[in-house]
Amino acid sequence: MDEINITDKLSSFFDMAMAYAPKLVLGLLVFIIGFWIANNVAIMVGKAMDSTTLSQDIKPFLKSMVSVMLKVLVVFTAAGIIGIETTSFVAALAAVGFAVGMALQGSLGHFAAGIMILIFRPYKIGDYIEIGDYQGFVEEIQIIQTNIRSLENKKIIIPNGTALSDVIVNSEKDTPMRMEFNVSMPYNENFPRVQKIIFDALRQTEGVLMNPTPLIGIEEFDSHSITISVKAHCMIEVYEKVFFMSTQNVKNAMGANGVKVAYSEDMTLGDIAS
Repeated sequence: MDEINITDKLSSFFDMAMAYAPKLVLGLLVFIIGFWIANNVAIMVGKAMDSTTLSQDIKPFLKSMVSVMLKVLVVFTAAGIIGIETTSFVAALAAVGFAVGMALQGSLGHFAAGIMILIFRPYKIGDYIEIGDYQGFVEEIQIIQTNIRSLENKKIIIPNGTALSDVIVNSEKDTPMRMEFNVSMPYNENFPRVQKIIFDALRQTEGVLMNPTPLIGIEEFDSHSITISVKAHCMIEVYEKVFFMSTQNVKNAMGANGVKVAYSEDMTLGDIAS
């Protein structure tokens, strides 16, 4: 009797397998071929967008969205061919999505922030931005994060939620950046002479822009010296190099012209350099 039951069960199993095998094979073929087609369509869409005037910031997002939507369609099609009830499938996906969403609330917040950045564009690729303690050129705006490259050539990854919740200082590409530093001048020195020495030193420094004209003026009077404020412009990408060259050239020029420092009658800036 047991042998007959086992035989019947095996026979039923094989009958079921033979009935579902074509559907399963067809579903797998649709899944594999469908994903291949989806990837190639996404690539073609990306190439098509490259020839349009769409912003470079939004192209990666649209390309990824097209790929995801096509792959979801492929999954549902393959599931329907195999015989899976799509309504139950959708309910299961919704439950999984809800669970994953609860576990990834922070990431979803960054995702929403990424969409806001792409829509309102507080910055775009190539801009020089400051967010909190970080600053650099925007290299890529992704859905979850923004990648920037610092002046020290370090890659900095900032979550979009963090970027959008903080103060953003945006200096657009090819925009001159102002550099500022102070110089001390003793009270017995002639300001117009020192002003000219500083201006000539800036003019001879490679990278310092003469338009707009550098500003050199008295900022304050303290107990030992007069503080001179120097404000000049250079391009963002060479900011650090030009800043240090400017301060060095101003220091050397003041020493060469005998401008004494505030705290000693006998010591000049040129002496300090030696």
